Amino acid sequence: MKYQDEYRDPDAARRLADAIARLTTRPWTIMELCGGQTHTILRYGVDQLLPPHVELVHGPGCPVCVTPLELIDASIEIAGRADVIFCSYGDMLRVPGSRDDLLNVKAAGGDVRIVYSPLDCLKIAEENPDRTVVFFAVGFETTAPANAMAVWQASRRQIENFAVVVSHVTVPPAMTAILDSAENRVEGFLAAGHVCTVMGYEEYEPLAARRKVPIVVTGFEPLDLLEGIYRCLCMLEAGRHGVENQYSRVVRREGNTAARQLIHEVFEVADRRWRGLGLIPCSGYRLRHQYQQFDALQRFKLAERHVAEPSDCISGQILQGVKRPSDCPSFGKACTPQHPLGATMVSSEGACAAYFHYGRQTDSEALHAE
Repeated sequence: MKYQDEYRDPDAARRLADAIARLTTRPWTIMELCGGQTHTILRYGVDQLLPPHVELVHGPGCPVCVTPLELIDASIEIAGRADVIFCSYGDMLRVPGSRDDLLNVKAAGGDVRIVYSPLDCLKIAEENPDRTVVFFAVGFETTAPANAMAVWQASRRQIENFAVVVSHVTVPPAMTAILDSAENRVEGFLAAGHVCTVMGYEEYEPLAARRKVPIVVTGFEPLDLLEGIYRCLCMLEAGRHGVENQYSRVVRREGNTAARQLIHEVFEVADRRWRGLGLIPCSGYRLRHQYQQFDALQRFKLAERHVAEPSDCISGQILQGVKRPSDCPSFGKACTPQHPLGATMVSSEGACAAYFHYGRQTDSEALHAE
């Protein structure tokens, strides 16, 4: 396919892999920060092209995976109300809460709908003035502009029967939390290209300087990832740190200024709890005071709660890059995509789902899937 096959050229991939092999003189551990990147790595066997001493670990780059149990439980409670139409992207419906999931709420008669944009919810709200339409606003900075636009339009158009469950998280504070962990092994990062398309990469520069870590903004095709890994290793081998932009065909240092302004208009930075990582200060968004009438948790007077993770799921360690999905005793046995224990097996971008789908039951066996 034009404009895509050029980033999947096997000869170019081999040349990059050979350059990486010639470059590296010692073991290095690099974390990719996006679940989409994880799936590309496993689908095309990018990790298997690397020398054995270059290790890729998978970060908390799936917004579905890091949405805390308490917000899923609160959403399930809201979705079960007769006066509510609950809307979400499809991948959230099967994410298990502490006792149930949204798909079961739908099966039991709850009005739970899959939408392709939060703006669809405004039309649904106008068509159903006697019910409250609630949207599950999940995501990193990538989805924040569209969700901010829905709230902004609801305010301007006075659509009062619309509300959102906000579960927005931001990437740089999570990177800091990973580096601060006593179990941290990460020496360099591949930053998520789509996040940086919105936010740019200025905010990564102080982190790279403060923690003396290389960060490469990277795309999602096999050659993108191999070049991102090569650039990261060049900095590591030279003892340099900083931020480089591999994804320059899309990402600018300043990002999308209009989208950033809209996010700032509707949301403010707040502490946020991450599934598997706990509370990370200043790592998410909440609605600003002038938009709090659209906060579904406040509208339905749901108190803040905390729900413990299931003991037989190690998704928290997987999201930190401490363990791989194949290290989990339940992986592929008690935990499968049909019967998931945790969000990393449910989500289309989850690391466990990627390992299962592409046959990575152990580190030594792999199936190349096209």
